[in-house]
Amino acid sequence: MRQLTGILLIALSAACFGTLAILGRFAYATGMDTFTVLFLRFSLAAVMMAVLLVARRESLPRGKILAQLIGMGALGYVGQSFMYLTAINYASAGLVALLLYLYPFFVLILSVIVYRERVTFLKVAALLLALFGTALTVDPQGGEAIGALMAIAAALIYSVYIIVGADVMKHVSPVQSSTVIFASAGAVFGTITFFNGAHFPTINSGWLTVAAIVMVATVIPVVAFLAGLERVGPTNAAMLSTLEPVVTVLLGASLLGENLSPTGLAGGALILVAVILLTRTEMRSPVQPEV
Repeated sequence: MRQLTGILLIALSAACFGTLAILGRFAYATGMDTFTVLFLRFSLAAVMMAVLLVARRESLPRGKILAQLIGMGALGYVGQSFMYLTAINYASAGLVALLLYLYPFFVLILSVIVYRERVTFLKVAALLLALFGTALTVDPQGGEAIGALMAIAAALIYSVYIIVGADVMKHVSPVQSSTVIFASAGAVFGTITFFNGAHFPTINSGWLTVAAIVMVATVIPVVAFLAGLERVGPTNAAMLSTLEPVVTVLLGASLLGENLSPTGLAGGALILVAVILLTRTEMRSPVQPEV
């Protein structure tokens, strides 16, 4: 039951994260820029989680755990976001997205090194299926080498974020960890926005989009991911997260009228097969792996 709960939490997280690209498009259409969106996203999410933290009568972490959580927000989220957003200026969005989704491979390697995680044939097969499915779904094209390197750097940073998070979540609740992570990322993006100049929504519907980004694309998915990460381990969490581009493509087709090609559908089907394969493997496992 613990594994199934973790799998469902990661799937929920991936589905919610998959809305971010669509909501971001709506936000930009109301006059906002990237740094303002990220500042509002994380700072408002931090306020919400702080209220929940007080309501639950939980305290902020201290010492080493607090430092790790600050690093996850100020370095992990900020570094990954910066590399990703910069990379798309030098390479196609599809190529950047594909290279970002190399992170399950990096997480697997780091899990073996750091946590001595056991690698099974079925897990590797599911990982390869997920990567191939992602390649078909995002339709990668070319770009400059600097863009590809930045995308790979984003994947590496996110991999380290997951590995660190797998250990940190043994000591804190998702509410405690999310509060610190959001506040740290919000502080960094707030500083950038201060010097870069804020670009707030020019119409009222823009604030509704901000609210959706905060709740649907930030609070729910991050809390769900951290809660699921503690239950299924870093490699499984990373692999299950490959559901995200499937959701993004489906939403793009339904809400923005973007083309849904047979190749993209085939890629999404392969990702779903990989997720099902991984789920069946984990549910048959008699012992929850230590991470």
